[in-house]
Amino acid sequence: MELVHCIYCSASSNPNLGLADLNSLLAKARATNAKLGVTGILLFHRGSFFQVLEGERDVIEGLYKSISSDNRHTRITKILQESIPHRNFEDWTMGYPHATQQEIENIPGMNDVFKNGRTYIDVCETKARLLLGAFMEGRWHAKLGAIGCV
Repeated sequence: MELVHCIYCSASSNPNLGLADLNSLLAKARATNAKLGVTGILLFHRGSFFQVLEGERDVIEGLYKSISSDNRHTRITKILQESIPHRNFEDWTMGYPHATQQEIENIPGMNDVFKNGRTYIDVCETKARLLLGAFMEGRWHAKLGAIGCV
């Protein structure tokens, strides 16, 4: 069994995606992920998604293929997929932090990302790792646990 994480970004095809829609999407994703043994996080900000999926390689590749064909997303871009020694989000079927623009901009190297409703289409591997590192070092871990978004 090879454990991998896949980091991708996309834009919502619905410019009016509301909180109820997002909560419904999260509920379905969490149920699916629990069945598949997938963990990770989802960041949604200004119409764009940034997601980290962790699990067995074949499961993650199948899930990414399914996500890629989902018409709720556009401009789906895989930034990084690689083997990992352990899960970084092992207790989260889909963590969903509510990060503000200021919190994102405070991550070194991220101040030009997520502005003006841009998608993450131009997020390079380095910037993806910066954002992932911010999650892993706890900038949002405490917030997720405190509000039950795991």
